[in-house]
Amino acid sequence: MSVILVTGGTGLVGTAIKHVIETEPVGSRFGKKAGETWIFASSKDGDLKDAASTKALFDKYRPTHVIHLAALVGGLFGNMKYKLSFLRDNILINDNVLHASHEHGTQKVISCLSTCVFPDKVAYPLDESKIHLGPPHQSNFGYAHAKRMVDVQNHAYNDQFGSKFTSAIPTNIFGPHDNFDLEGSHVIPGLIHKCYLAKKTNTPFVVAGTGKPLRQFIYSRDLAKLFIWQLREYDEIDPVILSVGEDEEISIKEVADAIVKAVGFQGDYQFDSTKADGQFRKPASNQKLLGLIGEFKFTPFDQAMQETVSWFLQNYETQVRGAKKA
Repeated sequence: MSVILVTGGTGLVGTAIKHVIETEPVGSRFGKKAGETWIFASSKDGDLKDAASTKALFDKYRPTHVIHLAALVGGLFGNMKYKLSFLRDNILINDNVLHASHEHGTQKVISCLSTCVFPDKVAYPLDESKIHLGPPHQSNFGYAHAKRMVDVQNHAYNDQFGSKFTSAIPTNIFGPHDNFDLEGSHVIPGLIHKCYLAKKTNTPFVVAGTGKPLRQFIYSRDLAKLFIWQLREYDEIDPVILSVGEDEEISIKEVADAIVKAVGFQGDYQFDSTKADGQFRKPASNQKLLGLIGEFKFTPFDQAMQETVSWFLQNYETQVRGAKKA
């Protein structure tokens, strides 16, 4: 019997994993296997910043495997404003989860990192060997250092105890159940919400920045399948980048264009170049992933965007985080 505990289980990636586990054929590569119990824990189940609360959660479920997604997360401006909060809260969360996993003899832990762990000044494309080659970008160094330390801890647990703790590095994630809050969200959910409100109020849709920066975006339900693959088939301690290929970078303007189309916005649409752009590009190589997983089909960006916007519109009054209540 396997008990898989997903921390942050009601967030963007956790709900996507639940969707895949429940909709893929039973016994298939990404579907639920016989003898598996999946637990999708949220902050209501325990405060992972607190060691005793984390221990109680592990005592309750006694997980054999953990997919660790819980984190204090935010967009560019939140990261710039609250650097210590992002550093300290995430260090506490990660240390408590890894320590509880060790204490309970958990067989495997996969922690979710981010491409922001990579150095600001680094040769592109990013790959798994470059994480510790220099300091991260100043705009989010608190969050980045906390996440980077997970890789250090994974290797330390393995060196000292033989623990199979590893990590995944997704690129920019989007999909249903994202945080669509206008202040604290990432770029795609924030723009979807802004565009929706602009259409609703017949006001201009204004995108912060020039629209020129390039990013790799991965659909949450594709990422969910990759986490399930990593849980079952990946045995290294070193992290693996989970992403579309670096040849699939798209600009923020292309993102905004896709949102305008999916929302059906026909009003005034412009870019505010007085706002910061963040890093221009940080392409990441998925060659390690592709060499290990074999054939994998990513959802086309426009289709994933349409599915995300459709979910947002259908659930705006009931499930959308950050929704403006009438």
